[in-house]
Amino acid sequence: MTTIDHTHDPAARSCVPGADGHSDFPIQNLPLGVFSPGDGVARAGVAVGDHILDLAAARDAGLLTGEAARAVAAAEGGTLNGLLALGAGPRRALRAQLFALLSAEGPDRDRVPTLLHEASSCSLHLPARIGDYTDFFVGIHHATNTGRQFRPDQPLLPNYKHVPVGYHGRASSIRPSGVPVRRPHGQAKPPHLDAPVFGPSRRLDYELELGVWIGPGNQQGSPVPVEQAAGQVAGFCLLNDWSARDIQGWEYQPLGPFLAKSFATTISPWIVTPEALAPFRIPQPARPEGDPAPLPYLLDHADQAGGALDLDLEIRLSTAASRAAGLPPHRVARSNARHMYWTVAQMIAHHTSGGCNLCPGDLLGTGTLSGPDLESCGSLLETSQGGKVPIRLESGEERRFLEDGDEVTLVARGLREGFAPIGFGACRALVLPAS
Repeated sequence: MTTIDHTHDPAARSCVPGADGHSDFPIQNLPLGVFSPGDGVARAGVAVGDHILDLAAARDAGLLTGEAARAVAAAEGGTLNGLLALGAGPRRALRAQLFALLSAEGPDRDRVPTLLHEASSCSLHLPARIGDYTDFFVGIHHATNTGRQFRPDQPLLPNYKHVPVGYHGRASSIRPSGVPVRRPHGQAKPPHLDAPVFGPSRRLDYELELGVWIGPGNQQGSPVPVEQAAGQVAGFCLLNDWSARDIQGWEYQPLGPFLAKSFATTISPWIVTPEALAPFRIPQPARPEGDPAPLPYLLDHADQAGGALDLDLEIRLSTAASRAAGLPPHRVARSNARHMYWTVAQMIAHHTSGGCNLCPGDLLGTGTLSGPDLESCGSLLETSQGGKVPIRLESGEERRFLEDGDEVTLVARGLREGFAPIGFGACRALVLPAS
């Protein structure tokens, strides 16, 4: 587990204008990503306030040395896979030197402005080449809510509380925040028809998730013990697992999600490191009385004592009409990452338990992180109770599922008294009509 140190000092101030008290990227955060400024060349950077620091430029100027310089060298070529593969040591050294460099009291603060780019003038890219993507189902309230719609007498299947359930998703259609999502075509069978039909999805939905970036990875045939699994985590992002519910309902048996999920996944482009999230670690919530204890290969007491995350999560929705009227996005739901039945370490330990090899830059999704009440549901399938009860927006419009022109934004923030709040940046995409 990561520890709290001087880089989390809430009194620390930055030499970068506007970074102090920034809603997402104060000096206490320092997330990693890939950006391209005006020259169009993708390069590694770190977000601070409304600016991006060019890591290679800082290294070339002699401002990042030793293990930090090694981390930057591994991040060349417009992807962070090499840096993620190095594990925690170089990443922590980079964080410590960046904190000193960007500090208001740093000895090299006068050299920082030449290394900065305004974020608004840059393009953000996927931070790594994603070789594989696995989506889990560890949000127990989402699992219960959706299961109740199909199996009122048994919302959770018998395996749910014994095994972190997941499926192999499609890595090729993952896109960074800001890239529009086109409504998919697919085969569905409405209840009133005797045969399936093919056409644009009529029940397009979002899913509020966290993404987990894999670091060093493991050799095929060599499982990662749960007590070592946290060392495989290189960072976190927000993840919207877009879902075509009508296609999903027809195709998912017997092998699970396929075209209903593979058309698009949106992620926030910054990797928020485990070090930045250290102040927001909490004990894994106790299992309800009567629930089975995890099998030994999934149980580590240190992980249970600090393997969960206290992150405030929001879903915001704007429509073409609301934007034309100048209205702000409507907050559809507010939840928290603490509503995970399994920890990230347990997800990784189970994923590798059969010998599966994870690779640097692989991405895991947590599954939808709904809370215990209607206001904290992480999907419209839950909020609208399967499309039966529409939600009413501040614009006066109603939604059962998403319509063309709707824009969905996911937001996450770490909030804890005595520490500086940090965020993830937006995970946003506009729904385009089917082609």
